[in-house]
Amino acid sequence: MRVIIDISHPAHVHFFKNFVWAMEKRGHEIIITAGDKEVTLKLLENYGLKYRFTCKRTTGYKLILEVVKRDLQMLKFVREYKPDIVMGIASTIAAHVSSVTNVKSIVFTDTEHTKLADMITYPFSDSIVTPSSYNKDLGKKQIRYDGYHELAYLHPNYFKPNPEVLSEIGLQEGDPFTVLRFVSWGACHDIGHHGIENKIEFVKELEKYGRVLITSESDLGPEFEKYKIKVSPEKLHDLLHYATLHVGDGGTTAVESAVLGTPSIYISSLAGTMGNFIELEEKYGLMLSYKDSKDALEKAIELAKNPNTNDEWNEKRNQLLKDKIDVTSFMVEFVSKYC
Repeated sequence: MRVIIDISHPAHVHFFKNFVWAMEKRGHEIIITAGDKEVTLKLLENYGLKYRFTCKRTTGYKLILEVVKRDLQMLKFVREYKPDIVMGIASTIAAHVSSVTNVKSIVFTDTEHTKLADMITYPFSDSIVTPSSYNKDLGKKQIRYDGYHELAYLHPNYFKPNPEVLSEIGLQEGDPFTVLRFVSWGACHDIGHHGIENKIEFVKELEKYGRVLITSESDLGPEFEKYKIKVSPEKLHDLLHYATLHVGDGGTTAVESAVLGTPSIYISSLAGTMGNFIELEEKYGLMLSYKDSKDALEKAIELAKNPNTNDEWNEKRNQLLKDKIDVTSFMVEFVSKYC
């Protein structure tokens, strides 16, 4: 089988990497197409994953032109490689090209508020694969699995935390530290929404209880420079595993922290709109979501002060892992039997 995977975000690299390696071991051919957004290309290179470059990712009205350009590029790739399947996370490009060729498209998604993207993607897709917690009914094309995207790469079958990352930043196991994650809010589905509004206050308050490390999609200014995480991007999950606390307005990193058993506070006007977040909070207690930054900071301080917080969260994580599946194994079996 020959499969094209369209990647347009760093999180997609993590989601598909184990799938790629497992499929290649079975003798399937995988072709990756990738756009330049944040550290996407750096991650692919660090993992030794070869790719065909598409374009630098854009925001705002330029996205329309980008979609057209990438549609034409993908059509060219499909004609060149003649794949059986084109797939990606919320990949409008994969869906569009499959609708005008004989190639099947598989689109993965876990985000309910991407209304515009859904309108120009789902009608053209052959299958739409979502977590069981996804709170929309997408009809007969929808395939549900009992897990989260993040368990495709953070399930214990694949992820083994490496403590060496701590020595790179002058820490040891057991040292308290908080990871702060800030997103740019530049995606089309982010228009009109916001996250943490008092960033410097979070930094100053939380560093009273240990080191503060920041990962951000955009430049925050010189006052934040000394807090920036200065390790290779593929090591972020190791840091999240050893962190005392994660606080941020980025959805993916919030879920990653939660499934790793690290107390995770998500701050966004989108809080309460996504099924996986609701399940992680209400069923497992691994995540806490807030629309108000002040309330979130109070809770973050409370958790940072509590010496038993991480032990409590590890117990919750163990229950989650008992309930959820190995998502990569599901993907491999599903795609292998698809055609």
